[in-house]
Amino acid sequence: MSIIGIIFLIISGILFWVQRNQKQKIFSIKSARKVTAAELTETASGVAAEIGGGNWRDYVKVWGKIQVADPLVSEHTGQPCVYYQSKVLREYEETVTTRNADGEMERKTERKTETVSSHKQSLPFQLVDDSGSVEVNPEGADIETVEVMNEFRRERDGRSGTLGFRYTESLLPLNRNILVVGAASDLTGQVVLGKPTDSDHKYVISLKDEETLASNVEKNAEITFASMVGCAGVGLLLILIDLVT
Repeated sequence: MSIIGIIFLIISGILFWVQRNQKQKIFSIKSARKVTAAELTETASGVAAEIGGGNWRDYVKVWGKIQVADPLVSEHTGQPCVYYQSKVLREYEETVTTRNADGEMERKTERKTETVSSHKQSLPFQLVDDSGSVEVNPEGADIETVEVMNEFRRERDGRSGTLGFRYTESLLPLNRNILVVGAASDLTGQVVLGKPTDSDHKYVISLKDEETLASNVEKNAEITFASMVGCAGVGLLLILIDLVT
Protein backbone atom coordinates (compact mmCIF):
# COMPACT_ATOMS: atom_id res chain seq x y z
CA MET A 1 0.00 0.00 0.00
CA SER A 2 2.92 2.34 0.69
CA ILE A 3 4.10 1.92 -2.90
CA ILE A 4 0.70 3.07 -4.21
CA GLY A 5 0.82 6.00 -1.79
CA ILE A 6 4.26 7.01 -3.06
CA ILE A 7 2.96 6.86 -6.65
CA PHE A 8 0.14 9.26 -5.70
CA LEU A 9 2.69 11.60 -4.11
CA ILE A 10 4.80 11.53 -7.27
CA ILE A 11 1.72 12.36 -9.34
CA SER A 12 0.97 15.21 -6.93
CA GLY A 13 4.51 16.55 -7.46
CA ILE A 14 4.09 16.46 -11.23
CA LEU A 15 0.77 18.29 -10.94
CA PHE A 16 2.48 20.93 -8.79
CA TRP A 17 4.82 21.80 -11.64
CA VAL A 18 1.96 21.73 -14.16
CA GLN A 19 -0.05 24.12 -12.01
CA ARG A 20 2.98 26.36 -11.52
CA ASN A 21 3.42 26.56 -15.29
CA GLN A 22 -0.27 27.42 -15.73
CA LYS A 23 -0.03 30.21 -13.13
CA GLN A 24 3.00 31.64 -14.94
CA LYS A 25 1.03 31.53 -18.17
CA ILE A 26 -1.85 33.47 -16.57
CA PHE A 27 0.62 36.03 -15.23
CA SER A 28 2.20 36.36 -18.68
CA ILE A 29 -1.12 36.91 -20.44
CA LYS A 30 -2.22 39.56 -17.97
CA SER A 31 1.11 41.36 -17.56
CA ALA A 32 1.98 41.70 -21.27
CA ARG A 33 1.30 45.16 -22.68
CA LYS A 34 -1.58 45.23 -25.18
CA VAL A 35 -0.50 46.96 -28.39
CA THR A 36 -1.19 47.20 -32.12
CA ALA A 37 1.26 46.48 -34.92
CA ALA A 38 1.58 50.20 -35.66
CA GLU A 39 2.35 51.03 -32.02
CA LEU A 40 5.20 48.52 -32.05
CA THR A 41 6.71 50.07 -35.19
CA GLU A 42 6.35 53.59 -33.83
CA THR A 43 7.92 52.69 -30.47
CA ALA A 44 10.83 50.91 -32.11
CA SER A 45 11.45 53.88 -34.42
CA GLY A 46 11.36 56.31 -31.49
CA VAL A 47 13.80 54.27 -29.42
CA ALA A 48 16.12 53.84 -32.42
CA ALA A 49 16.16 57.60 -32.97
CA GLU A 50 17.17 58.18 -29.34
CA ILE A 51 19.70 55.42 -28.59
CA GLY A 52 20.11 53.51 -31.84
CA GLY A 53 18.51 50.43 -33.33
CA GLY A 54 18.72 46.96 -31.85
CA ASN A 55 18.34 48.11 -28.23
CA TRP A 56 14.59 47.98 -27.77
CA ARG A 57 12.73 45.15 -25.99
CA ASP A 58 9.15 44.91 -24.77
CA TYR A 59 6.80 42.17 -23.56
CA VAL A 60 3.52 42.55 -25.43
CA LYS A 61 0.33 40.93 -26.65
CA VAL A 62 -1.07 41.51 -30.14
CA TRP A 63 -4.28 40.30 -31.78
CA GLY A 64 -4.37 39.93 -35.55
CA LYS A 65 -4.66 37.69 -38.59
CA ILE A 66 -2.05 35.26 -39.94
CA GLN A 67 -0.69 36.06 -43.38
CA VAL A 68 2.32 34.77 -45.31
CA ALA A 69 3.33 34.95 -48.96
CA ASP A 70 4.80 31.45 -49.23
CA PRO A 71 3.15 29.10 -46.70
CA LEU A 72 4.19 25.65 -45.60
CA VAL A 73 2.30 22.63 -46.91
CA SER A 74 1.45 20.12 -44.18
CA GLU A 75 2.87 16.61 -44.54
CA HIS A 76 -0.26 14.43 -44.43
CA THR A 77 -3.17 16.60 -45.58
CA GLY A 78 -1.31 19.06 -47.81
CA GLN A 79 -2.94 22.13 -46.25
CA PRO A 80 -1.28 25.58 -46.34
CA CYS A 81 -0.16 26.74 -42.89
CA VAL A 82 2.61 28.45 -40.93
CA TYR A 83 3.14 25.57 -38.47
CA TYR A 84 2.29 21.89 -38.47
CA GLN A 85 3.01 18.77 -36.44
CA SER A 86 2.42 15.35 -37.97
CA LYS A 87 2.81 11.89 -36.46
CA VAL A 88 2.54 8.26 -37.48
CA LEU A 89 1.77 5.88 -34.61
CA ARG A 90 1.96 2.08 -34.78
CA GLU A 91 -0.84 0.39 -32.86
CA TYR A 92 -0.22 -3.22 -31.90
CA GLU A 93 -1.15 -6.00 -29.50
CA GLU A 94 1.29 -7.61 -27.11
CA THR A 95 0.89 -10.50 -24.71
CA VAL A 96 2.18 -9.62 -21.25
CA THR A 97 2.54 -11.65 -18.06
CA THR A 98 1.52 -10.07 -14.74
CA ARG A 99 0.99 -11.21 -11.19
CA ASN A 100 -2.57 -10.87 -9.85
CA ALA A 101 -3.71 -10.03 -6.31
CA ASP A 102 -3.49 -13.71 -5.32
CA GLY A 103 0.12 -13.94 -6.42
CA GLU A 104 -0.70 -16.02 -9.49
CA MET A 105 0.78 -15.29 -12.91
CA GLU A 106 -1.66 -14.21 -15.59
CA ARG A 107 -1.21 -13.70 -19.33
CA LYS A 108 -3.26 -11.10 -21.12
CA THR A 109 -3.20 -9.19 -24.39
CA GLU A 110 -2.73 -5.42 -24.22
CA ARG A 111 -3.11 -2.84 -26.97
CA LYS A 112 -0.12 -0.53 -27.20
CA THR A 113 1.14 2.38 -29.28
CA GLU A 114 4.59 3.47 -30.42
CA THR A 115 5.65 6.51 -32.42
CA VAL A 116 7.00 5.64 -35.85
CA SER A 117 7.64 9.21 -36.99
CA SER A 118 7.04 12.72 -35.69
CA HIS A 119 7.69 15.88 -37.67
CA LYS A 120 7.01 19.54 -37.02
CA GLN A 121 7.88 22.62 -39.00
CA SER A 122 7.23 26.34 -38.75
CA LEU A 123 8.12 29.54 -40.55
CA PRO A 124 7.94 33.27 -39.71
CA PHE A 125 4.73 35.01 -40.74
CA GLN A 126 3.02 38.39 -40.63
CA LEU A 127 0.45 39.23 -37.98
CA VAL A 128 -1.90 41.76 -39.55
CA ASP A 129 -4.34 44.02 -37.67
CA ASP A 130 -6.23 47.19 -38.65
CA SER A 131 -3.14 49.34 -38.05
CA GLY A 132 -0.53 47.38 -40.00
CA SER A 133 1.56 44.24 -39.63
CA VAL A 134 4.39 42.80 -37.57
CA GLU A 135 6.59 39.75 -38.15
CA VAL A 136 6.22 36.74 -35.83
CA ASN A 137 8.89 34.09 -35.38
CA PRO A 138 6.95 31.12 -33.89
CA GLU A 139 10.04 29.10 -32.89
CA GLY A 140 9.85 28.14 -29.21
CA ALA A 141 6.22 29.20 -28.75
CA ASP A 142 3.42 27.31 -27.02
CA ILE A 143 1.24 27.05 -30.12
CA GLU A 144 -2.46 26.23 -30.11
CA THR A 145 -3.29 24.28 -33.24
CA VAL A 146 -6.25 22.86 -35.14
CA GLU A 147 -6.40 19.08 -35.51
CA VAL A 148 -7.03 18.28 -39.18
CA MET A 149 -6.32 14.55 -39.20
CA ASN A 150 -6.68 11.62 -36.81
CA GLU A 151 -7.08 8.50 -38.94
CA PHE A 152 -6.45 4.84 -38.17
CA ARG A 153 -5.52 2.63 -41.09
CA ARG A 154 -5.37 -1.16 -40.89
CA GLU A 155 -1.96 -1.81 -42.40
CA ARG A 156 0.66 -4.52 -41.86
CA ASP A 157 4.40 -4.02 -41.62
CA GLY A 158 5.65 -7.56 -41.08
CA ARG A 159 5.96 -7.23 -37.33
CA SER A 160 3.96 -9.55 -35.10
CA GLY A 161 0.93 -8.02 -33.46
CA THR A 162 0.66 -4.94 -35.70
CA LEU A 163 -2.97 -3.83 -36.04
CA GLY A 164 -2.33 -0.76 -38.16
CA PHE A 165 -1.12 2.82 -38.10
CA ARG A 166 -2.67 6.05 -36.85
CA TYR A 167 -1.94 9.24 -38.81
CA THR A 168 -2.38 12.52 -36.96
CA GLU A 169 -1.80 16.12 -37.93
CA SER A 170 -2.44 19.51 -36.35
CA LEU A 171 -1.57 22.92 -37.74
CA LEU A 172 -1.81 26.69 -37.47
CA PRO A 173 -3.77 27.65 -40.59
CA LEU A 174 -3.65 30.81 -42.67
CA ASN A 175 -6.04 33.76 -42.33
CA ARG A 176 -7.01 32.95 -38.75
CA ASN A 177 -7.13 35.54 -35.97
CA ILE A 178 -4.63 34.73 -33.23
CA LEU A 179 -3.28 36.20 -30.02
CA VAL A 180 0.50 36.42 -29.74
CA VAL A 181 1.99 36.99 -26.29
CA GLY A 182 5.74 37.39 -26.58
CA ALA A 183 8.81 39.59 -26.73
CA ALA A 184 8.98 42.42 -29.27
CA SER A 185 12.45 43.42 -30.39
CA ASP A 186 14.25 45.30 -33.18
CA LEU A 187 17.44 43.25 -32.89
CA THR A 188 17.30 42.19 -36.56
CA GLY A 189 16.66 45.73 -37.80
CA GLN A 190 12.90 45.30 -37.91
CA VAL A 191 10.26 44.63 -35.29
CA VAL A 192 9.84 40.89 -34.62
CA LEU A 193 7.74 39.06 -32.04
CA GLY A 194 9.55 36.06 -30.61
CA LYS A 195 10.47 34.03 -27.55
CA PRO A 196 11.27 36.08 -24.41
CA THR A 197 14.65 35.69 -22.75
CA ASP A 198 12.99 35.85 -19.31
CA SER A 199 11.85 32.31 -18.45
CA ASP A 200 8.98 33.70 -16.33
CA HIS A 201 7.50 35.26 -19.46
CA LYS A 202 5.72 32.67 -21.58
CA TYR A 203 5.63 32.75 -25.37
CA VAL A 204 2.08 31.93 -26.44
CA ILE A 205 0.35 31.77 -29.83
CA SER A 206 -3.35 31.10 -29.35
CA LEU A 207 -6.45 30.94 -31.53
CA LYS A 208 -8.42 32.29 -28.54
CA ASP A 209 -8.76 35.96 -27.65
CA GLU A 210 -7.15 37.27 -24.47
CA GLU A 211 -10.23 37.00 -22.25
CA THR A 212 -11.13 33.46 -23.33
CA LEU A 213 -7.54 32.22 -23.10
CA ALA A 214 -6.99 33.66 -19.61
CA SER A 215 -10.30 32.20 -18.40
CA ASN A 216 -9.47 28.72 -19.76
CA VAL A 217 -5.99 28.69 -18.25
CA GLU A 218 -7.35 29.84 -14.87
CA LYS A 219 -9.93 27.02 -14.87
CA ASN A 220 -7.25 24.47 -15.77
CA ALA A 221 -5.04 25.79 -12.97
CA GLU A 222 -7.88 25.40 -10.46
CA ILE A 223 -8.61 21.83 -11.59
CA THR A 224 -4.90 20.94 -11.48
CA PHE A 225 -4.57 22.40 -7.97
CA ALA A 226 -7.54 20.37 -6.71
CA SER A 227 -6.13 17.21 -8.31
CA MET A 228 -2.71 17.90 -6.80
CA VAL A 229 -4.15 18.29 -3.29
CA GLY A 230 -6.33 15.19 -3.74
CA CYS A 231 -3.41 13.00 -4.88
CA ALA A 232 -1.24 14.25 -2.03
CA GLY A 233 -3.99 13.52 0.49
CA VAL A 234 -4.63 10.01 -0.84
CA GLY A 235 -0.91 9.27 -0.98
CA LEU A 236 -0.28 10.36 2.61
CA LEU A 237 -3.36 8.48 3.83
CA LEU A 238 -2.27 5.22 2.19
CA ILE A 239 1.22 5.51 3.63
CA LEU A 240 -0.20 6.26 7.09
CA ILE A 241 -2.57 3.28 6.93
CA ASP A 242 0.29 1.02 5.92
CA LEU A 243 2.43 2.25 8.80
CA VAL A 244 -0.38 1.78 11.34
CA THR A 245 -1.30 -1.71 10.16
